[in-house]
Amino acid sequence: MKRKIIVFFIFFIILITSYQHRYNEENKIEVENKVKKQVNELQENTKTEDKIVTEEKETQTVDIIYDDKTINMDLEDYVIGVVACEMPATFDIEALKAMAVASRTFALYKINTNKNYKLSTTTKDQCYISVDKMKKNWGSSFDKNYEKIKIAVADTQNQYMTYNDKVIISFYFSISNGYTENCENVFSQKLDYLKSVDSSWDSEYDYKEKTVSFTEKDFLKKLGINSLKVDSIKVNKSSTGRASSVIVNGKSFKGTNFRTLLGLRSTDVEITRKDNKIYIDTKGYGHGVGMSQYGANAMAKKGYSYDEILKYYYTGIKINE
Repeated sequence: MKRKIIVFFIFFIILITSYQHRYNEENKIEVENKVKKQVNELQENTKTEDKIVTEEKETQTVDIIYDDKTINMDLEDYVIGVVACEMPATFDIEALKAMAVASRTFALYKINTNKNYKLSTTTKDQCYISVDKMKKNWGSSFDKNYEKIKIAVADTQNQYMTYNDKVIISFYFSISNGYTENCENVFSQKLDYLKSVDSSWDSEYDYKEKTVSFTEKDFLKKLGINSLKVDSIKVNKSSTGRASSVIVNGKSFKGTNFRTLLGLRSTDVEITRKDNKIYIDTKGYGHGVGMSQYGANAMAKKGYSYDEILKYYYTGIKINE
């Protein structure tokens, strides 16, 4: 009897052990299957989210006015047309990339401010040309130039600049007089990311200096002064060497208005009178706020990358995608 009890006890122990092992294996398999299912679901969700993000980026469009027609087009195609119009294709690739980000940012600022905004393709907003116009302008160099600009835009795809998490208004211009200008001195709005910076890189291009002349009569007529003789001229300059105001025959003009009325390249002016004529020497080209395009090219040629160029001319900005 005692022997039977021992045998039964041993058999019972084996049975319990076997059942527990089987339960653990089944439970392990069940847990593994659950984990695999969760991983697969997570991967599918990630793919879906990536697809949505990609689609959102790829479908960004803008409305532009070109040849008196409103055209809706892909943002990246628009940027190619702006870079082709605003900057020489012969410039360094890093300068072209900086131009691509600046022009994309400018467009985004405009449509973020007004979702129904139609971008002008003149200097009112940004210059833009079509592919057909590029072919006409570049002739046999079209393929080379187009591919270079296309690469600059593709390498910076979807990138734009922000300051304090807001898209900036990324003003730019041709070439400085050695310094960029504070925004408030030109556009009457102080913006911390558009501060005057040294741009002596532009000296490589002689600041595009130019001298223009007017008869005293034409000079006064353009300024809307009813007189035949210039009695006095006084130029008040800012810390950057540009005219903050010009006083002619007692009438005061803001430097930017003086430039516009006379069609001058910049507000850095030196005025002389000789033989009943007015001679005006200008230094630089453009309003002077933001990035100097020729300065950007000079920086690129010295080894600066496009993001370094942008962060130099636009103080404290971040580059986002």
